[in-house]
Amino acid sequence: MSGVGARPAEDSGYNSLMQIYLVGGAVRDRLLGLPVRERDWVVVGATPHALETLGYRRVGRDFPVYLHPETGEEYALARTERKTGPGYRGFEVQADPSVTLEEDLRRRDLTINALAENPAGEIIDPTGGQAHLRARLLHHVSDAFREDPVRILRVARFAARFHELGFRVAPATLDLMRGMVEAGETAALVPERVWQETASALAEPRPDVYLQVLRDCGALAVIFPEVDALFGVPQPAEWHPEIDAGVHVGLALREAARRSFSTEVRFAVLVHDLGKGTTPVAELPGHPGHEQRSVELVLKLCQRLAVPNRFRELAVAVARNHGLCHRALELRPVTILKMLESLDAFRRSHRVTEFLDACEADARGRTGLEEQPYPQRELLFAAWQAALAVDTRGVAGPGGSGDGLRGAELGEAIRRARLAAVAAVREQFSPARK
Repeated sequence: MSGVGARPAEDSGYNSLMQIYLVGGAVRDRLLGLPVRERDWVVVGATPHALETLGYRRVGRDFPVYLHPETGEEYALARTERKTGPGYRGFEVQADPSVTLEEDLRRRDLTINALAENPAGEIIDPTGGQAHLRARLLHHVSDAFREDPVRILRVARFAARFHELGFRVAPATLDLMRGMVEAGETAALVPERVWQETASALAEPRPDVYLQVLRDCGALAVIFPEVDALFGVPQPAEWHPEIDAGVHVGLALREAARRSFSTEVRFAVLVHDLGKGTTPVAELPGHPGHEQRSVELVLKLCQRLAVPNRFRELAVAVARNHGLCHRALELRPVTILKMLESLDAFRRSHRVTEFLDACEADARGRTGLEEQPYPQRELLFAAWQAALAVDTRGVAGPGGSGDGLRGAELGEAIRRARLAAVAAVREQFSPARK
C-alpha cells in the first residue's frame, strides 16, 4: 500500500513548504495488517490561513484541526504542547510553521501511535514504534506521558483492543501510570471523558483487559471504586467456581464480547453485581439482597459519569432482575409476566433481547461453565413472544372497535390473556414434560 500518504497536488501546491503526512492509527494498523478504518493527517509548514484558503474547515476548538473539503478526513497542524495546569485541559499549544513532524510525533502517548508516512510510503518513526509493534508492547513515548491522565485510560483501552494480538503494557509504562495515580492525577479526569473512554473500551474485543490494566495501575479504585470493591469478595463455590466476584465480572465481560453483544449489554454486565461489594462480612460468601444494592450503586455511578439513559436503564433492569432470570425454570407464570412488564417488554422489544444477552453472559461468565446450556433464555424469550402475540383488539370486544371493554377493565383482561399465554409456555418447560 505504498503511497498511502499522498494527497491531491493542490494541497501542497499552495505553499512549497507545506508537507502532509498520514499519522497515527492508520499507519499503525496498516503495519499490523489490520483494516484501516479512518485516516488522520498532520500538516507541517502551514498556517491556519493557508488551510482555510484551500477550503479546509476548522473543527478543533482547542487545537488547530481541520476537515478536508472533499474527503472529510481530519488534518491537524503540527503542534507541540506544554503543561500549564492540572488535568488534560491544562496545556499550552504551539502550532505554527516552525513545528516539525518529529516534534509533533514526540508529543503523542504511545510509540505505536507516534508513526507517520510520507507521500512516498516511507515510515517516519522517531520513537521506536515499529520495534514496539514487533515486540507487541504498549510503551509510552516519553515522561511527558504523565502530563495527561486520560492517557491512562487510553493505554488500558489499547490493551483491550490489541490483547488478542499479543500486546501487553510495557512494565515501565505501567510504573509510570501507577505513579500518576499515586500523585492524584486521575482526580483531574472529568466524568464525560472517563465515560467516553470506557464506552469505547467496552466495545473492544477484550473489555475485561481494560479493567485489569486499570486495576494493575491502581486507577480502577479511583475511577470505578464500586467495581474495584468486587475484587477479593467471595461467592459460593457451588455457583461460582471462580469464587472472586471481581474475577466473575471480568469473565462475564469476556463472554459478552466473545458473543458480540452490544456495548449497552457489556456495560450492564460490568455493573450488574455491584451490590456484592457491599455485602456485610457476616453474610459472606452469600449475598442476600445484593440486587437492590446493585441498583442503587448503578444509579449513583451513572449519575456521576453522566452515563446515557439507554445504558443506565438496561443496567438497572439487569441489576434488579438477573437473579430472577437465572431462576426462570422455577418461576410461576405470574412472576415471569411481572418481570416482562418491569422490562417494558411490550413497548420496547429490544430491551428483552438485551436483557437476556446480559443474563446469558453473566451465567456463562463462570470458570468451566462457559458452554453450559442456558435454557432460561429460551423459556423467557418464548414466554415474551407468546404474550406479545395476544390479540389485544380481540380482547377488547367485538371487532375491538370500542363497544367492548375499556380502561382498567380492558387492561386487566389483556393482562389475563398474556398470563394465560405465558402459563402455556411455562408448562412446556415443566420438568414433568421432559
